[in-house]
Amino acid sequence: MARSSSGFVAGLTAAAVVAVGFLAYQASANAPADLSVKPQRPGKVAPSVSPSGGPKQPVKDPLAVPASSGTGERVVYSLADRRVWLVNGKGKATRTFAVWPSTVDPVPGPYKVTSRSGSVQGSDGVQIEHVVRFATAEDVAIGFSAAVDGSTPSPDPARKTGGIRMKRADGDAMWTFAVIGAKVVVVD
Repeated sequence: MARSSSGFVAGLTAAAVVAVGFLAYQASANAPADLSVKPQRPGKVAPSVSPSGGPKQPVKDPLAVPASSGTGERVVYSLADRRVWLVNGKGKATRTFAVWPSTVDPVPGPYKVTSRSGSVQGSDGVQIEHVVRFATAEDVAIGFSAAVDGSTPSPDPARKTGGIRMKRADGDAMWTFAVIGAKVVVVD
């Protein structure tokens, strides 16, 4: 009987050592690289260190709406970021996503949705859906849309086109959000 109980105790001891080792590994894997950095209050981004040891730039919050985009419920389209934000009446983004613009850009400023089409053929020959038009530039209609086949082709630089493509799920959200008369703000 003594042999079996000593084997049992040895097994429990080995299991405990393995468990403690695993927990120590987990703790070290989640520990910050520099323990001298004080924790930030919730909602603030903690400074981080680059591989070279210098400070990294803080990561930009993807839901942060561009400051120059006005107030109220609106669609915000950033030309430089190639990104759209759907902003509620309280000024908070409810969704943001990347887009693929065509060759003609709208001039920065405020617009209103002027027309919508459920499904049409794009000027590039691709079947598109959830077309939300809001501007005209260089005699080209400009609007958001999603390709039915999910593609995001590069526009032909020799053709003037104004489609701003997005993924189909983002197109669904845009279609629901941006009704006729909805505010669209284009920023640099």
